Amino acid sequence: MSRRRHNPRDLGLWAIFRAPIVLFALSLIGLVGALLQDGVWDWVFAALLASPILATGWAVVRSRS
Repeated sequence: MSRRRHNPRDLGLWAIFRAPIVLFALSLIGLVGALLQDGVWDWVFAALLASPILATGWAVVRSRS
């Protein structure tokens, strides 16, 4: 299957900044939550903090296939 390459000029600001904004929000929630909560919540907030790493790994794997 061929993927359609998007011309950067065709994309709006929301299409360009959507993923970074979502990853920032997840990381910020994870950081603040990990500082404020203890116990099982530490694992939940650690997963939120790891979301940018997981998203980067997913993008790398997807780009190679």
